[in-house]
Amino acid sequence: MNFSPFLFQPNLHTVVWGGHQLRPYKGLEPSDDPVGESWEVSAVPASTSIISNGAWKGKDLVTAISEHPEEILGKAVNEKYHGRLPLLVKFIDARKDLSIQVHPNDEMAMREHGKMGKSEMWYVIKADAGAHLYAGFSREITSAEYERRIADGTITDVLADHPVKAGDVFYLPAGRIHAICGGILLAEVQQSSDVTYRIYDYNRPGMDGKPRELHTELAAKALDFHVEDNYRTEYENISNKALHIIDTPYFDVRVTEVSKPFHRNLMKYDSFVITMCIEGDCRLHVRSTGEDVLLRQGHSTLIPAAIADYDIEPLHGTTRILDAFIDNMDRSLSSKLTRFLHLSPK
Repeated sequence: MNFSPFLFQPNLHTVVWGGHQLRPYKGLEPSDDPVGESWEVSAVPASTSIISNGAWKGKDLVTAISEHPEEILGKAVNEKYHGRLPLLVKFIDARKDLSIQVHPNDEMAMREHGKMGKSEMWYVIKADAGAHLYAGFSREITSAEYERRIADGTITDVLADHPVKAGDVFYLPAGRIHAICGGILLAEVQQSSDVTYRIYDYNRPGMDGKPRELHTELAAKALDFHVEDNYRTEYENISNKALHIIDTPYFDVRVTEVSKPFHRNLMKYDSFVITMCIEGDCRLHVRSTGEDVLLRQGHSTLIPAAIADYDIEPLHGTTRILDAFIDNMDRSLSSKLTRFLHLSPK
């Protein structure tokens, strides 16, 4: 069977802190609804992506994967995750501050909820002047101080506060306290989980007019109080090169700014590839089938592992894309050399 890169129907989520950028960003008609999240590629049962092209048009992504798990996920990913897509990617538009929150690791999430844990990363697409976010603690605190500051509403006083601009990257491993704040549009890559522990929500009502539930006791068990010297991910921004910005046990992320046709052969990773079009429309040309797929700004595609050898062709000058996948290569010296060489454009 010939596989195609999967495109998806819009999957927008209205939330109390949402804004009005996501619909225009995706080329959709604007509305007055506060849309905070676009679930771009999701196999989470509560909000699964619906395929909008090819042989599986109209079917949900979970069904497609169940029919051809190795070809879509990759053999290694299929074996490790038992036929489940292990990632969820979103665009997020924060008009107001999100709640202060934390996510559990795999062990706690499985024990408490029977679900995967949630480590994630953020790539800032656009930020208003003065925009900031919270990631980690600014100094060591005890669990007793944490409880006191939750009770008196001063928890933000001990959080690391980061001014942000377009292109900034933050990795949020499970256990790290964090919050996106108002005036930020970003791309998020995370483990495929919807488990979030809300710690503090500024005493505001939710969409139903009632205070949103807090999870302070579970959050206290999930929190990692360790303080890092630098919570921001540093990388060198070079055009027409796949920039390796995140390498974790859960996912790898590359960002590429393309001004000319660019070859991507990721077959050696034995993984699906999720490509988010951050800026500028592009065309994906699949080498094995000769198929062309249009990927517009603000949209994403899942490229099955079986066809992860393709060209990216910018259509209007420059395209910026974000790729997320699972790195299944071994860590031998020869393998590392191959990985390094792969980062050069072909």
